[in-house]
Amino acid sequence: MSILINLLFLLNVLVIFYFLFINSAYLFLSIASYFHIRKYKDIDRVFKMTGVYSTNLYKPVSIIAPAYNEEGSIINSVNSLLNIKYANFEVVVVNDGSKDNTLALMIDYFKLEKDERHRPKYVDHKPIKAIYRSDRYPKLIVVDKENGRKADALNAGINIASKDLICAVDSDSILEADVIIKMLRVFMEDESTIAVGGVIRVANGCTFKNREIVEVRLPKTYLGRIQAVEYLRAFLFGRVGWDYLNSLLIISGAFGIFDRKAVIRVGGYLHDTVGEDMELVLRLHDYHIKEKIPYRVRFIAEPVCWTEVPEDKKTLSVQRNRWHRGLADTMYRYKHMLFNPKYGRIGMVGMPFFLFAELLSPIIELFGYIFVIVSLWLGIINVWFATLFVIASIVFGMILSVFAVLLEELTTRRYQRISDVLMLVLFALLENIGFRQMHAWWRLKGLVDYLKGSKEWGEMVRKGIG
Repeated sequence: MSILINLLFLLNVLVIFYFLFINSAYLFLSIASYFHIRKYKDIDRVFKMTGVYSTNLYKPVSIIAPAYNEEGSIINSVNSLLNIKYANFEVVVVNDGSKDNTLALMIDYFKLEKDERHRPKYVDHKPIKAIYRSDRYPKLIVVDKENGRKADALNAGINIASKDLICAVDSDSILEADVIIKMLRVFMEDESTIAVGGVIRVANGCTFKNREIVEVRLPKTYLGRIQAVEYLRAFLFGRVGWDYLNSLLIISGAFGIFDRKAVIRVGGYLHDTVGEDMELVLRLHDYHIKEKIPYRVRFIAEPVCWTEVPEDKKTLSVQRNRWHRGLADTMYRYKHMLFNPKYGRIGMVGMPFFLFAELLSPIIELFGYIFVIVSLWLGIINVWFATLFVIASIVFGMILSVFAVLLEELTTRRYQRISDVLMLVLFALLENIGFRQMHAWWRLKGLVDYLKGSKEWGEMVRKGIG
């Protein structure tokens, strides 16, 4: 019995140290992100080379947008992509076997005609039925193919694309007009750059006109506002911090720019995973380090992509389950990089952190709550010790979330209304009580589903932006 008591006490101590260490690491990333963002804002004040971007002196870009059953928004989405402020780009829309009128609407609206020219196949994907172009819209290419899910559609777009860089986006996301200009600055600063990610922000509640942001507001629902805080913390400060450490492991599938040849060299997007975005980035790291090719994978806080987030519990749980299965699958595929000095900061810092702070966190967090409750009930720990656990796990998390909101105000300041900022602070506090525990449960189920072999994408219910 004494052995069991000592074991429970030790587990409680380890859980407290876990929360203290992880939250301290997140605090460091937030602080590093703040100075990193300020540095780039200072550079931006003197790096106003708009003239360069308005010419053909720099790398052209192919924007690839997979589309599946998007008849309600496809015309507005494509128009918004065609209005990007950049001289040399094309838009490749890949109709991934839609069962609705997505393709027919595009053919009619954009006056598309079949293009019979042969296109070489560099990366694998499901068969292409037809390729369409338009004399009225020379920058637009529409690909009609058999359904193969998002990664397969992106691979088809990579083969059809003719530009040096590819920008992978979701067809229902909205890019700000100057987003390409801001992203390509990173490629100008360092020619070894092979991938760049930008900020994803919550579009729910915002006002759009002609697919352009007019007013930034918070979502009206509880889950929407919680995610607004999450996205601030994860994208604006978490990934900027990893960029500062040169250890970025993921670029969101909703928005990222890649060197096309680099992606083709590693075989394009992987088909049999639900975490194709992180998997591709880790494969790029793996390949370039093995081959000893100089490279950079970057993330910057200025370019913004607006996306709709799920506001009902069922859809959100499906999304987070899929995200965690994708993380587990990718970490397992590249386990040879974990704690491997050959991979530098990626193997010794980035991947270990993602293993313990992301992949295993739902297990440690949920069982930590159980350990504390059982130990307090059995008298193994006292109220003071339980209070210390609450401070380390919940209060510290609240501080981090509020800190992320305050840093947003000190740097980008997209939320102009004081009422929205105060509401963000409130939900930064509320996020850690109830939602965080529920989110951990969804991710734990995702881990179990991964072990069962599930590779289902799951249905995402969307109401549409604007």
